[in-house]
Amino acid sequence: MTTDTTRQEDPMSTVTPSRAPHHDAPTAHRHPEGRLGAGLFDPGQLARSLPDALRKLDPRVMIKSPVMFVVLVGSVVTTVLAVRDPGDWFGWTITAWLWLTVVFANLAEAVAEGRGKAQADTLRRAKTDTVARRLAGETEERVPGTGLRVGDLVVCEAGDIIPGDGDVVEGVASVDESAITGESAPVIRESGGDRSAVTGGTKVLSDRVVIRITTKPGETFIDRMINLVEGAARQKTPNEIALNILLASLTIVFLLAVVTLKPFAIYAGADGQTSMIVLTALLVCLIPTTIGALLSAIGIAGMDRLVQRNVLAMSGRAVEAAGDVSTLLLDKTGTITLGNRQASEFVPVRGVTAAEVADAAQLSSLADETPEGRSVVVLAKEAYGLRERHQGELAGAEWIAFTAQTRMSGVDVDGRRIRKGAAGSVVAWVRERGGTVAEDADTVASRISEAGGTPLLVAVHDDRGARVLGVIHLKDVVKDGMRERFAELRRMGIKTIMITGDNPLTAKAIADEAGVDDFLAEATPEDKMALIKREQAGGKLVAMTGDGTNDAPALAQADVGVAMNTGTSAAKEAGNMVDLDSNPTKLIEIVEIGKQLLITRGALTTFSIANDVAKYFAIIPAMFAVAYPSLDKLNIMGLASPESAILSAVVFNALIIIALVPLALRGVRYRPMSADRMLRRNLGIYGLGGLIAPFLGIKLIDVLISSLIPGL
Repeated sequence: MTTDTTRQEDPMSTVTPSRAPHHDAPTAHRHPEGRLGAGLFDPGQLARSLPDALRKLDPRVMIKSPVMFVVLVGSVVTTVLAVRDPGDWFGWTITAWLWLTVVFANLAEAVAEGRGKAQADTLRRAKTDTVARRLAGETEERVPGTGLRVGDLVVCEAGDIIPGDGDVVEGVASVDESAITGESAPVIRESGGDRSAVTGGTKVLSDRVVIRITTKPGETFIDRMINLVEGAARQKTPNEIALNILLASLTIVFLLAVVTLKPFAIYAGADGQTSMIVLTALLVCLIPTTIGALLSAIGIAGMDRLVQRNVLAMSGRAVEAAGDVSTLLLDKTGTITLGNRQASEFVPVRGVTAAEVADAAQLSSLADETPEGRSVVVLAKEAYGLRERHQGELAGAEWIAFTAQTRMSGVDVDGRRIRKGAAGSVVAWVRERGGTVAEDADTVASRISEAGGTPLLVAVHDDRGARVLGVIHLKDVVKDGMRERFAELRRMGIKTIMITGDNPLTAKAIADEAGVDDFLAEATPEDKMALIKREQAGGKLVAMTGDGTNDAPALAQADVGVAMNTGTSAAKEAGNMVDLDSNPTKLIEIVEIGKQLLITRGALTTFSIANDVAKYFAIIPAMFAVAYPSLDKLNIMGLASPESAILSAVVFNALIIIALVPLALRGVRYRPMSADRMLRRNLGIYGLGGLIAPFLGIKLIDVLISSLIPGL
């Protein structure tokens, strides 16, 4: 798999090239609303979200959340009862707070959706109606971009807006993708390879390309982005559906329990304390309204956290799956290593000095514009004080370019013929000229390979004959901090597997240095697919990254397939996530975001259910203490009166929703630890906190109500 962690800049462009992003560095593209949770109490944010919250009071919308639908029905019932008895201030107060409970729940979802809509508006501004130059045989015809069909060929030149998603089939061009990625540096798109995909709405800056359209109008990448970030395409995930079923079941159980209280109250002579308004208030307080109100907002916020990091999840299922991933497949090049091998050492053979090797290596690399070639020149200059020479200084020199057939490069100058390249090729070149190969050359090359490096032999043919001078040690540099990141993943219970096309010796050395758990060397697309299936057969969820057409089958097979935006259309269609920054290391962050989503949902569910226990102690004693004075012992909070107890519980039930919205949007902070330790931690914080908070909150509200309404 070829992964492009840096954006290829157009040499004719005046835009400053961007550098490869570090996996912890913030991306250039940020959500317009800033930090999650920070904008909740922003008056502007609330003003924009309140109309949406009120529109969500439509029963056809509310019924999608069974818990909040019951609260809505209860609000309507208490409203009717309050209208029938206009002088009942208690009934009107309960009714007002029940309606506020519903509105606060809708407001949480509306605020979460509002963040996505803000970014969707930005994307809509980037989407323009274009006129396409469609090829019809040898001629061009101008048609609206909306009139293009899959398979059409269109021509784009400098200054043109690309009319639809497709693949470059002819030519190469510099493209401005800032409307999609937020990155100002242009990228190169060319026919063939893994950088052929282009996105509708981006702009061609130079040259001419022919593009084959691969998507229908209205289904382009920008259209899908708009639908995803504003929530229009968000479907409930399996875990979310399962939790909704659990909450609905608990609601039915509490509904049956509350209904049976009326006959008991009549029998006990406490019928006056169990009016329909009181029973409705009891039901609303006992059902899990807190998590019912925040469940949708938690899911939307999880998707939004990915969007902030320039990752598009094509489904909420993918985000959840990321949280349950137990195996990560990581490409070596660009993910674990920097991707460009660097010369780190000149090793001479017996009878030759390192300075001689450095001089020959530098000369043979002057025409080599690859990162490896430039690193040889720099190392010779820095380590051995050799002045950096240029091709123009060597009059009469004949430069030998590297080719896949010869696997060598070099120079013929001043009666010397110098070659640098793969060990087998250089050895064959020397022997063809009747030269000798030092016995220790093979030993040095093998030692470098076993250490994870790449050996390049340097040879010369002069008046002393052809001979090998030494070996250049090219080292694939592991990124800083990768060992620590893999140690964190190991503590999370996640197995890491490095995938590489290198030979097993080199792969093992890099794997040991980086600290991954396992590796797959000389990997083919079939090998990747077989590895994923083996892991899945063992009950594990697998995540991987890819960018090429040959990665598409494995991306489709993986539970979490992250396609690079620089990759082919086939890869992006096969994956269920797209990284707009094309930074493979981001897969680790995606897993952490998925785990944060699951932990947040579990923590707030625990808090919500624990809340109900405390509210039970507030309301039940208040209802029956008149008929059964001994129940007053359960009034451990010492609430002032039955009316004050019930009203305090209803007020707390509404306020706790709005108080927890920032946590739902920001997410519970994730720390790498074992599942058992995490469970104990969350039970201690959110379980125990869910028990204690209502006792304190309801008592505080009761004191406030009693002081405001004397005699209550």
